[in-house]
Amino acid sequence: MRNRFLQLTFVLSIACLLTFDTICGQSASFQTFMNPVIPGDHPDPTLTKIGNYFYTSGSSFNPTPKIYRSSDLVHWQVIAQPVSASWSQYGNSPGGGIWGGHMVLYNGIYWHFFGRGGGSMYFVTADLPEGPWSAPTRMNIPSGMVGLGVDNSILIDEDTGKWYLLTKAGHENNHIVELGNDGQPNGNVLDLTWLNPTSAGNPYGWAEGPVMWKHNGYYYYSFAEHLVGRQYVMRSDTLTDDKSAWTVVSSNSNMFTGSPGTYNRPNHISPVVELDDGTSWCIAHSYHSSGDWYAHGRQGLLCQVTYNSSGFPVLQYPPSDALPAPNLPSQGIPWTVPRSDMFDTTKLKPQWSFLGYTPDNKQSLTERPGWLKLLPYSGNTTVLQNDGEHSYAIITRIDFAPESTRDQAGLWILNGPETLAAKVYSGINSTGKTVLAFTFENTLYETENTIGSNVWLKLLRHEHEMSGFFSSDGLAWTQIGDPINCVKMDREHTQFNNFTGNQQGLYVEGKEAFFDLYIYKDAYTPIRADSPANQVGTSRRYARGEGYVLGNIHNGDWAMYAGVDFGNADYDQSPDSLKMIAAGQTENGRIEVWLDSLDTGEKIAECPIDDTGDLSTFNIFTIETQPTTGQHDVYLKFLGTGSDVLFQLKYFYFRAKGDTTTSLSNRRDTAFPKHFVLKQNYPNPFNPSTRIDFEIPVKTFVSLQVFDILGREIKELAGKEFARGKHSIIFDASHVASGIYFYRLSAKEFAQAKKMFILK
Repeated sequence: MRNRFLQLTFVLSIACLLTFDTICGQSASFQTFMNPVIPGDHPDPTLTKIGNYFYTSGSSFNPTPKIYRSSDLVHWQVIAQPVSASWSQYGNSPGGGIWGGHMVLYNGIYWHFFGRGGGSMYFVTADLPEGPWSAPTRMNIPSGMVGLGVDNSILIDEDTGKWYLLTKAGHENNHIVELGNDGQPNGNVLDLTWLNPTSAGNPYGWAEGPVMWKHNGYYYYSFAEHLVGRQYVMRSDTLTDDKSAWTVVSSNSNMFTGSPGTYNRPNHISPVVELDDGTSWCIAHSYHSSGDWYAHGRQGLLCQVTYNSSGFPVLQYPPSDALPAPNLPSQGIPWTVPRSDMFDTTKLKPQWSFLGYTPDNKQSLTERPGWLKLLPYSGNTTVLQNDGEHSYAIITRIDFAPESTRDQAGLWILNGPETLAAKVYSGINSTGKTVLAFTFENTLYETENTIGSNVWLKLLRHEHEMSGFFSSDGLAWTQIGDPINCVKMDREHTQFNNFTGNQQGLYVEGKEAFFDLYIYKDAYTPIRADSPANQVGTSRRYARGEGYVLGNIHNGDWAMYAGVDFGNADYDQSPDSLKMIAAGQTENGRIEVWLDSLDTGEKIAECPIDDTGDLSTFNIFTIETQPTTGQHDVYLKFLGTGSDVLFQLKYFYFRAKGDTTTSLSNRRDTAFPKHFVLKQNYPNPFNPSTRIDFEIPVKTFVSLQVFDILGREIKELAGKEFARGKHSIIFDASHVASGIYFYRLSAKEFAQAKKMFILK
């Protein structure tokens, strides 16, 4: 009887969870967005809709390329590396590597087309978007063409079943090249060299990055003037190279209209996709309007497309404020920022790129499980991710024993031309001492390494100012020298391809090193409030004597800080308190802290912000928080009374449980859990595996099961006695279909279920 009761209770809980989603709809977290939706360098973007998902790729240059997937066009996750760093043709130069990139589904096969720096086009194929992807095949150049160029894209004409490569090879060489079933040109070529003739002075600049789509019976052909110029478009009701059949835009027009915001020179749009509700969208790239952040590269912007009375597409310049998001489900995909990694897989996760050609034997995740081994190749071996945000701390733990002055291993932030880097590393100095160092350009700080080969390193960025730290245990940190102003790396634009953007990650030089983990945006290091990834209502303000803060905060406003990492079994941290540094002018202000979404996520704290006298007087407000682990998007929801500004927020940070210098506790917490706790699985959504954490206060029998939405058991993950404490179980869903599932923990009188998503 009790088992039948539990089963009925579980089925009802599933129904309640599903009903809640149906009734409440989208959380406020996902109803609006701010650009960029893909921060960091994402130039020459493409966009493809396949089923319920969207895919984008683009130029990556020396870092190996990524394919991103989204269900709502706002939240994107890296799912694949379509070209291996061990491909013999990859090369190793800042402006080389991969130019462009477009993934499509044709005849049941996934294809990814891309250019190799010098102008040759290639494709790779796969059975699934996640891969594995084939070795590259070089594309043939049709007779009479000078080449296939780069920054190209694919058009699949669903009405005819034919597909085409849109090419650009030099100023006037625009062509539409029909492809055969083998992905190679089949000999049918539409010659559009009349579009941008050199004899007329190339009226459209380079007419580069061509893309096409269909709408209301018309073919639309769009192209960019050059790196930052206008975006043009022309249309025809037939696919032809007859100039008279096309309505051609004038050379002084621009698809983008209105008043520019933070990103004021967008172009190189992707093909436009149309949703079921009739709205149309594209991805564009643009530099930051501030020269101080120019080297963040051409970031990925989401733009809504409308059609004017003449039937031509129009885009608004992306404003600095929040915009209504597409009416699409988020599916739990987090905001796009660098991802933490515990290196607990057997293959490197796709968010990591290698820098240039790197043989497969220069990295290993199996030689020492839980650690990434990197061996130097041709100078250094580097794994990295896009560096697109202004404030964060990155952390790693290394096992490295340098033997000469050329040996280094650590963290770095590297600019596109690979000429400037801020780095924290273990090495040997010119006097032969083993040191821990922090350096940028001609500034070098060193301290003797008295810890040994196994050491923690941290690199902190606050805007352009960076600082280096080391630790023996990842808890107590010692600063290396003073902060360094690295604005030159963020601003400099003195040679070709500085626009490729900064990257962050791990590197080795001289000899091999092991890396235990990579933490992005450490929760226990102060997080600047003035740089949220997404927000509604608030704005960045300058407070005299305090620098920039988050201001203009009213009742109901919110701000989101992406990818905050609270720790886990490897990075043994958990918060017990939160500190807000704020200035208030009301007695009723407060801040709710939510994980992953407002209202539908997990609320972990609520911090009152009292009247400090005025908006220029900042005090520290401390509040207890719920325990949590893993990497989350942290939402701050601002509440109060009246219509006036409530307060200003300078920064916030979490205090680790049991940290004697930073916590509400007065000792390192070695106590066992006091309650039963079932954590949200991480990552979520996932493919193919995820981790489920739970805590039990007593030794007892524990059942952990996975069910589908009908309440049928899919897999039993645990059915045995566990000791009191914290536990983790990996769920491998390799043979489980995509969809919504539930996992339930039962122990003694405790029973709880949570929802998870498998995306394949």
